[in-house]
Amino acid sequence: MELKKIKDIFSFEKGSLQSTKSVEGQYDFITASSNWKTHNSFDYDCEALIVAVAASGSLGRVHYANGKFISSDLCFILKPKDSKKFPVNLEFFYSIFKSLKEDLVKSTATGTAKKSINKTNFGNYVIPYYNIEEQNRLKPVFEKVADNSEKINFELSNQKQLLSKLKQSILKEAIAGKLTADWRKQNSNTESASELLGRIKTEKNQLIKEKQIKKEKTLPPITENELPYELPKGWTWCRLGDVSLYLNGKGFDSSDFQKSNGVKCIKITNAGVGEIVETDDTLPNEFKEIYSDYLVYENDIVIALTRPYIKDGLKVSLCPKGYNESLLNQRVAVIKGFSVKNEYIYKFLRSDFVLNGYKEEFDSKGQQPNLKTDHITNLLFPLPPFEEQKAIVEKVETLMLKCQALEEEIKTSEANAQMLMQAVLKEAFEGKKEEVVI
Repeated sequence: MELKKIKDIFSFEKGSLQSTKSVEGQYDFITASSNWKTHNSFDYDCEALIVAVAASGSLGRVHYANGKFISSDLCFILKPKDSKKFPVNLEFFYSIFKSLKEDLVKSTATGTAKKSINKTNFGNYVIPYYNIEEQNRLKPVFEKVADNSEKINFELSNQKQLLSKLKQSILKEAIAGKLTADWRKQNSNTESASELLGRIKTEKNQLIKEKQIKKEKTLPPITENELPYELPKGWTWCRLGDVSLYLNGKGFDSSDFQKSNGVKCIKITNAGVGEIVETDDTLPNEFKEIYSDYLVYENDIVIALTRPYIKDGLKVSLCPKGYNESLLNQRVAVIKGFSVKNEYIYKFLRSDFVLNGYKEEFDSKGQQPNLKTDHITNLLFPLPPFEEQKAIVEKVETLMLKCQALEEEIKTSEANAQMLMQAVLKEAFEGKKEEVVI
């Protein structure tokens, strides 16, 4: 057995057809999905491996094809490069690629919001090469390894999906008042949300009069047809802009940035899902005073305005306790609750109620998501009484800690499964596989 780069054994090229362009026909159309489609023409009539390289949820998935087919442009088509120098049993290497999927993606994928397998990295990835007699002999053994690996990964993936749904269920019940139904029974004399909303309006008007905040654009009235569900007694619907202050970042010049000894600056690349991604980019310290209106502090909510969501959710973060003041760059905005707990607003923004609304707004029109002020301030917002907001935040955080513990268990299981498969593969690569019981 030798270790060879993929590019030494295989020639590979990108597929030609967009996944949405299939026309029903007699030939296989192989995409990044586990399910094949059909098409009315073909590009290949051969035996080949097809590897998904540009579909985030399917990265590393491999297909084996033998016959006439066409492939998605999200995939690489692999064919033997030199059958005399490196003869290949493609069914054997189909199992090899399936077994190495997790490590292949980890070692070759690039990108943050949307990962894809880099072509150069892919070609340089090292895999085991056996002579053709050994390939034929070991094929059933590696098929068993690959099948077990797929079963384990499928189960772990299913657990992660269920956990994600559980988190969203918690947030959904939180902003509908279901998590605090018992709390309301025991605290019936709390100031209502309508009273809170009136008090906020009075306080805002006073601050505008004192020129401490700017006069805001009048928000559109809420119509009966807009209301998505019924709120508990004591709650009220409003616009997010009614109960918060919103500020777009400033477009600092690229020449102003430095790598150290300054005040941190939050850019679009630092706005993550649930957390601020740290950066070394800073601005001169004197900018803190010059641009004090653009300073962000702990407990402020930061939201990305360009490409504001990815698979894992809306790119919104709550600045953690102890977070040092930072300046806010363009294409990022900050939301500050006004007599409303920022933690509650943050959990509202992390819910699918908001994310799905944005997807409907942009995806159905084929537009690149690019949030404007109105997209934030006009959001329908389920406002609970202030004291109940505290109870909601506490309840959600308690439940999310339990979810985090489950998530850690899944990660541990993933690591253990990966270690087990690597141990099995190591023995196989060393020629001892026939002794290993799976």
